[in-house]
Amino acid sequence: MRRALATLALIAALSLVPASAAPAGTVSDARLDRALEKLVSLKGGPPGASVVLRRAGRQRFLTAGVADLETERPFRADKRMRIASVSKAFSGAVVLSLVDDGVLSLDDTLAQRLPSAPPAWGAVTLRQVASHTGGIPSFTKDPGYLESFSTNLHGQLAMPELVAFVADEPLQFAPGSGYEYSNTDNILMALVAEAATGRSYDELLEAEVFAPLGLSRTRLPSGFRLPGPKIHGYDVLPKQDLTECCSMDFVAASGGLYSTPRELTRFVRGYVAGELFGGEAREQQFEFREGGASEPPGPGRNSGGLALFRYQTSCGTVFGHTGNFPGYTQFTASTRSGRRALTFSVNRQLAPDAIGKRAVEVFEVLRRDYRLAVCALLGRGSGSS
Repeated sequence: MRRALATLALIAALSLVPASAAPAGTVSDARLDRALEKLVSLKGGPPGASVVLRRAGRQRFLTAGVADLETERPFRADKRMRIASVSKAFSGAVVLSLVDDGVLSLDDTLAQRLPSAPPAWGAVTLRQVASHTGGIPSFTKDPGYLESFSTNLHGQLAMPELVAFVADEPLQFAPGSGYEYSNTDNILMALVAEAATGRSYDELLEAEVFAPLGLSRTRLPSGFRLPGPKIHGYDVLPKQDLTECCSMDFVAASGGLYSTPRELTRFVRGYVAGELFGGEAREQQFEFREGGASEPPGPGRNSGGLALFRYQTSCGTVFGHTGNFPGYTQFTASTRSGRRALTFSVNRQLAPDAIGKRAVEVFEVLRRDYRLAVCALLGRGSGSS
C-alpha cells in the first residue's frame, strides 16, 4: 500500500511549471525572484541560483545566473548537482524504513548492530546516531582525514575507512547528553543498514528510496565524475570549476549523493510526509531537540530530529535539511503534509564558517533568502526578517 501511494503521488507531481508559464505569482514570488538576481550579482556570490516551489499540486522553477560559466547555460530542474549533506536525509530514510519494517529498532546499540565499531562507542543507540546526540566524533575534523583528502582528491575509500580515521577517539560526551553534528553518524547508519540486511547501501537506497519515489537521476556515485546534464559548482575567488574536484568516496553516505532540483523536491516531500515509512518511526523522527542545527544552518530557529531538521520562521515551519560541499550549497524542505515543498540551490559553497569574510557575508544573504523562499512557499507575505 505504501509503495502504491508513493506511485500515485509521483504521477501527481510530474508536471514542473517554468516560472514563465506559471500563473501570476504572489508578491513573495516576485520578491524572491529579485532576491535571486541580487544574490548572483553580489561580489563573491554564486554564479547561479534556483528555487523549486511546489504548492497546490503545481511547481514553479525560479532561476538567476548560470549553471555553467563556460557555456552560460542556465539552471534547469532536471540537471544533476551535488546535494552535499542533504545526503544524510537519505540515510535517515533507509534506516527509518528498516525500523518501520521491524528489521531495526531505534534502541539498538552499535555494539549490537555493528560489532566492528569501536568498543568505546558501543552504548550509543541508533536513535542517538540519527539525531547527532551520541557524541560520535566527526571524521571530517580529523587531521589525518584532512591530509588524505587534500593530497588525494580523486582517491578511493570504503565507508569503514572513513570511520577508521576517528576509531581511536573517545565519545565527545555521554550518549544522549549533548548535540554535535557529526558526519560519522551517517556513515555508521549506512553500515548498520548493510549489516542488518546483508545488502549494500547502494542496493538499499534503490529499494527503499529511489524506486518508491521514482528518482531516476539521484544516485550515490563512487569517484569524482558527475554525469550530465549538470549544474557546475564553482569557487569564485578565484574562479575555479569544482564540479569534479573530489571523489565522493571521501563523504559517501554523509554527503556524496547527486540529484536534480526536481527530484530533490520530490524526495523531501515523500520523506517528510511519510511516504517511505510511517507509524512510530515517523512519530519519533519528529521529536526535536531545540538548538540542534543543520550545517550550514537553515532559516529561522533550527531544531534537530532524526536525520531531519525543523526550521521555524516568521512565516511558518518547514522540515528538511541543508548541506554544502565544494561548489554547492543546498536547502530543501517541506511542510509536514508534503503539500508544499522547496529546493533552493546555489553553485558555490557558502557557510557561516567559510574562509574569507566575503563568503560569510554572502552566506548571510543566502540564509535570509532561504526565509524568503519559505515565505513564498507558504504564501505568508514578504515581511522583513
